[in-house]
Amino acid sequence: MAFEPPERLVRALGETYGDDVAARWLGQLPALAEAAVAERGLTVDRVQAPGGRSSLVLLVRCPDGTPAALKLAPAEARPELERAALTHWKGWGATQLLDSSPSDSLLLERLHPEVSLRSLPEAKALLEAAGTLRRLWVEPPVSHGFESVAERTERQATAMRGELPEDVAPLAEAALAARDELTSSSSPSEEFLLHGNFRQSKVLSGERSPWLTVGPEPLVGERAYDLARLVRDRVEDLIAAPSGAALARRRVNKLADALDVDPARLHGWTLFRAVESGLRARTAGRTQESELLLEFAGWL
Repeated sequence: MAFEPPERLVRALGETYGDDVAARWLGQLPALAEAAVAERGLTVDRVQAPGGRSSLVLLVRCPDGTPAALKLAPAEARPELERAALTHWKGWGATQLLDSSPSDSLLLERLHPEVSLRSLPEAKALLEAAGTLRRLWVEPPVSHGFESVAERTERQATAMRGELPEDVAPLAEAALAARDELTSSSSPSEEFLLHGNFRQSKVLSGERSPWLTVGPEPLVGERAYDLARLVRDRVEDLIAAPSGAALARRRVNKLADALDVDPARLHGWTLFRAVESGLRARTAGRTQESELLLEFAGWL
């Protein structure tokens, strides 16, 4: 199957998993895609571009003509966990899994990739995002392989604890202290299945339901962690606003109130996740993104 993987995918795979892993999987990708298409008798319409940062999505048609999306991801992205989460959600708030194949490729309900919540005015987008996220927060399966919030953030914290540039050290230390306090004081009752990477661009328009989420990186734990990424959506607009700092703090309280989440815990997770993402962007050379995230974190 002849195609060029989107440039964003090529770049992001190297940043996330290393150039060797990225090159190996990208070299295998045409054969993997061809096998997954042939196995299901699919017809390929096109590659979705710019696509995601950890997977290739082909817009396809099933043998009966039903439009679908075929997602292929490297083993390092743990596609089996996405499959498990989508199976558990059964299409409630999320795109529906269309087959039960145990392979690494996922055949999914096709949504409208060109229409995400980012196409809506901000207030409306946040309202729809909150409603979608609420539907995803369910009790996890009794026996599951999802990591916990504590486990995922410990890996991230370990990477942050290295030698830090002087200009960001105080902010990083504050974020790490917030994370330590949050994980040590978490409630056993806050054990929900979480999306793990929820933001406005992950919620797409659909036929079965107006808005459905895609691209989970599932884990289990408290809801405030999952909501924290949404707080900084459209961060570039917040930074450009004259009262951006006040707007950011107000958004924390507004979302916490709308979803019945402790605002102090949402504040802490928002700080940690913004700093962690900002430092990771800096390491990867995405300077502008890093500066925006760290400025936002400093407002909190």
